[in-house]
Amino acid sequence: MKNIAIFASGSGTNFQSIVDSVKNGLLNANIRLLVCDNPNAFVLERAKNEKIPIFVFSSKDYTSKAEYEKDILHQLQKQEVEFIVLAGYMRLIGKTLLKPFEGKIVNIHPSLLPLFPGKNAVEQALEAGVSETGVTIHYVDEGMDTGPIIEQRVIPIAKSDTKPMVLDKIKRVEHELYPNVLRKLLNNHQEENHAKKTCNH
Repeated sequence: MKNIAIFASGSGTNFQSIVDSVKNGLLNANIRLLVCDNPNAFVLERAKNEKIPIFVFSSKDYTSKAEYEKDILHQLQKQEVEFIVLAGYMRLIGKTLLKPFEGKIVNIHPSLLPLFPGKNAVEQALEAGVSETGVTIHYVDEGMDTGPIIEQRVIPIAKSDTKPMVLDKIKRVEHELYPNVLRKLLNNHQEENHAKKTCNH
């Protein structure tokens, strides 16, 4: 069973869907930590309700990204975290975390990347007048939503769809897709580790 940390900045609906997937046995993982950069985020309430340890910080209290990521890394090591799941975390990940967790950080984004990266992806899609958008799960690198794509799901946009309607469609897909993809990823990682151990004997 993998020890994972979830990073989130907002209301935490994807955080909750992952927690629920662990509770109902779909996802074989220990959620050891919530990392949050917003002291007012509702996701903190969710984590408290689930009795999941929290590390909350404000970037204003640090002189650089490397500084606060050092603190995050310390917390991750303390909790023996092996895999990081970004779920609405609104900051780019820097080298301090990318190096020790190479290939072990994933993110979910509400568009069909490489289209509409960054913030406000749904608004970007609606302004562009496209007939479909989607959800992308990808590995994280130093860029803005530029890491290798793991899985995508297409979501049609009807002419009559408003922003809340599109957001609702996206959330429904995210809450089903993310736990399923994580289950596959974590199982693969476990199998790889087992194979490595077997080779080393």
